[in-house]
Amino acid sequence: MWEDMTYENILNDMLSRVTSDVDKREGSIIYDALAPAAYKLAESYFMLNLFLDLVSGDTAVGEYLDRVVADYGITRKPATYAIRQIETNGTIDIGTRWGLNDTTYIITELKSEHTYQAQCEQIGSIGNQYSGQLENIDNVSGVTASLTDIITSGEEEETDDNLRSRFYSQVQSTSTSGNVYDYKRWALEVPGCGDAKVFPLWDGNGTVKVLVINENMEIDPDLPAVVYEYIETVRPIGATVTVESPKEKIINIAANIALDGSASQEDVKAEFASLAAEYFRNATFDFYTISYAKIGSLLLSVPGVADYSGLLLNGDTKNIIIGEDEMPILDDITLAEV
Repeated sequence: MWEDMTYENILNDMLSRVTSDVDKREGSIIYDALAPAAYKLAESYFMLNLFLDLVSGDTAVGEYLDRVVADYGITRKPATYAIRQIETNGTIDIGTRWGLNDTTYIITELKSEHTYQAQCEQIGSIGNQYSGQLENIDNVSGVTASLTDIITSGEEEETDDNLRSRFYSQVQSTSTSGNVYDYKRWALEVPGCGDAKVFPLWDGNGTVKVLVINENMEIDPDLPAVVYEYIETVRPIGATVTVESPKEKIINIAANIALDGSASQEDVKAEFASLAAEYFRNATFDFYTISYAKIGSLLLSVPGVADYSGLLLNGDTKNIIIGEDEMPILDDITLAEV
């Protein structure tokens, strides 16, 4: 709106209003008198432009996006702490602390003999990353401990992009008394849920199935139970709800490649795996075909690849159909240099 209100334009406009019998060259008295005012006016117009971005749902960020979506009853999903299982060779006290790499864990509950529940003291997904022998922080003598299973995954605070997507989903969809949009919205309100697909009447009248994946667009075996418990608190009376993870559609890719010498075969494979995995994630719940041609174009776009031949998806040269209750999972990539 005020894109033209730059410092130079404002100053020139001011100077144009001064009579021509006055010296208006840079360094003159009138020039030096008007320049600071022009600068501050340009700064104000810049802030006005920025303000418009901060109050609009498509451009607001951080706390300003929080305030935009709050008007629609939406709140950013907070970061959570990972809950992990710790196995020991002896008895330890509740409240003792153990460490592994750059994370620490505090014992919160005895699950069974020599098996404990612990909470990571660092918030977010870092608590999911490590497993193995723990370091004794509180000097518990004669006992060793290992960090094993993830009981509840730790999640990062919801990103602006995910929050904005939920905002669009709510304001652009008709949500009334437990329809498809309601169930998707309820699922996405659960911390850690990145996307959901709803099947109404999937097993007869009054039944609803919801498929969920986490914010990394991956299957999380613990997520369906958490989403189910939340939906049970908000759904209409009389509905029978099933929440599951999608089924895995395993996809293997093989091809012969000719390199141009600018990248190693290992680097090419790593980059191609990243591109293919991203393509699969974006396809989940939105597209039901993994395109043979698209995979070929991704391979050809990898830096270092001059050409390819003999591309196979699961041993064939055709598109792969993804079922409505499936999500594509990249399993193995074989690239042979020719």
